[in-house]
This record gives sequence, C-alpha cells and structure tokens, in this order.
Amino acid sequence: MKTAPAWVDRSLFPFESKWINIDGNELHYVDEGEGEIILFVHGTPEWSFGFRDQIRDLSKDYRCVAFDHLGFGLSDKPQFADYTVQAHTKRLAEFIRLKGLENITIVANDFGGGISLGYALADIGNVKSIVLFNTWLWSLKNDPHYSTPAKTIDSWLGRFLYLRFNAPVNMIMPAAFGDKRKLTKQIHSHYRNAVPDAASRVALYALANELMGASEWWQSLWERADVLAQRPMLILWGMKDKFVPAYEFEKWKKKFPHARAVPFEDAGHFVQEEKPEMSGLIRKFVGSQL
Repeated sequence: MKTAPAWVDRSLFPFESKWINIDGNELHYVDEGEGEIILFVHGTPEWSFGFRDQIRDLSKDYRCVAFDHLGFGLSDKPQFADYTVQAHTKRLAEFIRLKGLENITIVANDFGGGISLGYALADIGNVKSIVLFNTWLWSLKNDPHYSTPAKTIDSWLGRFLYLRFNAPVNMIMPAAFGDKRKLTKQIHSHYRNAVPDAASRVALYALANELMGASEWWQSLWERADVLAQRPMLILWGMKDKFVPAYEFEKWKKKFPHARAVPFEDAGHFVQEEKPEMSGLIRKFVGSQL
C-alpha cells in the first residue's frame, strides 16, 4: 500500500493521500469532506499541495477533490509517458469517470485551466460552475511575452535548466510571487521534494514546451469557449503576475462579461498560495448556486 513520503508535513497538508490507477500509472489525489463537489486542477510546477488552504476550509461544507497530474506531486513519474496537455485532459476525464464525480465545480489555474476546460468543453453537462485564476485558453505563439522565453525553454539550455537545475521550482516559482515572503522555506520544500532529480522533472519540462507546442489545441478550445458561458464563472487574478500578465485577465472578462471578476492587486501567479482567503470567495460563489 502506497503512503505519502516522510517529507510531507502533515501540519500543512493534513489530508489522507490516495492513489488511483489510470493507464497503468498511479495518480495521487485527496478527497475530503462531503456535499457538492469542488475539483481542484493544478498547473506547473504544482500539485495538490498548493490547494491545501482552500481544501482545509471548503471541505467543512463541500467535497473537495484534488489530484496530481501524471509526472507531478506524488503521482508516478514515468520517463516516456505522454505529457501533452491533451493527454493530461484525457487522464482528468478518466479520473472524473472512475471516481463518479458529478455536477462539479472546477477550480483551476495555470496549465490546469486549459486542461480542465478541455474537459468542460467535452462534457459541459457535468460541470456546474467554473473558478479560474491566472490561466489562458488560447494560442500564445503570436505574443512575444511567451514565445521569446519559449525559444529558450525549447533548447539545450532550457532542457538543462529544467532537468538539472529545477528552474520551474528554484527560479520561476519565487519570481512568480507578488510577496516572496509568503513562499517560505517550508512551503518551497514541498515543491522541491516532489521533483528531487532530473528523472522526476521530465513532465515539468514537457509541459513547459506545450506553451508553444499545443498552440493549435489551445486555440481550438478558445474558438469553442462560448459554451462555457452556460455556466456561472468566477475569475480571480493576481495582478502582480509576471508570467500570465493582467492583460489576460481583461481578455477573460471581455469574453465572459457575465463572470464575476476579482483582482488581487498584491498577489502574483500562485493566488492560492498568497491569498488563502480566496476560499471565502469560492464558498460564496458555490453557495449562491445551491
């Protein structure tokens, strides 16, 4: 029977770790509380640990489910798996099917936004509402803010920085905080320890290359995104995000004027880490639909 590694601090992440087999790999997840289902879908270099404060609070009244994508967190990290966003979306759909999750509220950020909305567009009838923060759902290839660094990522230097130096955790994550003091050594260690060596970082590097590599897929979702307007939507945004800038927040608001949009002026990319009180907004949002 699998158990969480000793480095997981249960004072921070006090949830029972569970695993489910999907396509021959063991994917880690937590499933806390009862009631309406809130499904948390993370980005990179994250895992379910990032949603710990929201799960701790919201599981008092809701069933909170968060799983780690293949190659991330406490899930298996095979060297030669399909780590495209399309494959992650298929695994998410299979997880939802196997767990029998129905009428779900999606909470997603970063790459998790496109992955979860890829599922939502395929099965909108099973999605009750949507909460997004600091994410995108369109091709980024014509925006030099993304395409320029993507060229470095897709090079020998980028591969070295990702696989050997753990750049997404050691460099990008600290730079992505609006208030770097909130990324304490204790918290940061839970992202470092999840990917301790080059072999464990393959999925992180593969997903980074999907910024450009999945451009057609991203754009195809955006062109069908009007379907999402059928569902209540809450958009939260860390306005100090250097990686998915505030002008993307405006793009979401223009596309979905019915959505409630809430900026956090002093937060960066990882809103769930910097603003644990966001769970109060989610609680009010989900509660308004009961």
